[in-house]
Amino acid sequence: MGDDLKAVLADRLEAWELKRLYKSYDIVGDIAIIRTPDTLKHRSKIIAEAIMQTQKRVKTVLFQACPVFGDLRLRKLEWVAGEMKKEAIHKEYGCLFKVDLERCYFSPRLSYERMRISQQVQPGEVIVNMFSGVGCYSIIIAKHSEAEKIYSVDINPTAVQYMQENIKLNKVGERIVPIHGDAKNVIEESLQDVADRVLMPLPKRAYEYLDYAVLALKRTGGCIHYYDFEHAKKDESPVEKVKAKVNEKLRNLSGDAKASFGRVVRTTGPNWYQVSLDLHLKKTC
Repeated sequence: MGDDLKAVLADRLEAWELKRLYKSYDIVGDIAIIRTPDTLKHRSKIIAEAIMQTQKRVKTVLFQACPVFGDLRLRKLEWVAGEMKKEAIHKEYGCLFKVDLERCYFSPRLSYERMRISQQVQPGEVIVNMFSGVGCYSIIIAKHSEAEKIYSVDINPTAVQYMQENIKLNKVGERIVPIHGDAKNVIEESLQDVADRVLMPLPKRAYEYLDYAVLALKRTGGCIHYYDFEHAKKDESPVEKVKAKVNEKLRNLSGDAKASFGRVVRTTGPNWYQVSLDLHLKKTC
């Protein structure tokens, strides 16, 4: 939470309340999404008005009433201040993403990851995005690389509808193929042995779906961008823990695999981390 916001709230909240405020919030387009401890929920309106005062682009403030839940990665959002809406258009690296924040998953905190991966894509690559949401990774790759084809799969029909709209909005329809369905089924039925690169930006389910990511790679192998959540104590490395878990599973799936890069994307709770690995595989058959 910026110093400007704290200054605005200094004469509106008690000192103990200022200390309990969460340090950050998300801004998606012109919508801010806030969370507060239960003891400060009754102060949400004051906090929202202060955000709108210090962030002139923010026209709406929503309160996140629960953590992200379910296979569709949704969250309950309650209107607090400003315009009564939950749909925004977010700008990122020259791309536009239209999204209903309650009906689709979207995180502005993955912006760096989206560009980091797009910069690795080589001309002519075929990519399978197993959990594409409203199309952020796929569209940024299409705009910032010379990928030949990007198959973008998601199980949420609303997210796929927004993806289709975003593909048109960003004029990348000639290279992105939006697909509604469970990535397991889609890969088994039509995307085996097609990909140079597979994206798995769903930490909660990536380990379970790793077999299918390998199945989607071409017979010569390729790269998998894998995400996971991991618990690690102060003397442990969350990245190394994820590498160990993934490498053990890959030994049974692929003859030759290595994690060429790993990083902590963000902290998600006390001793909990979101981890990203770049996996390079050679298939044995």
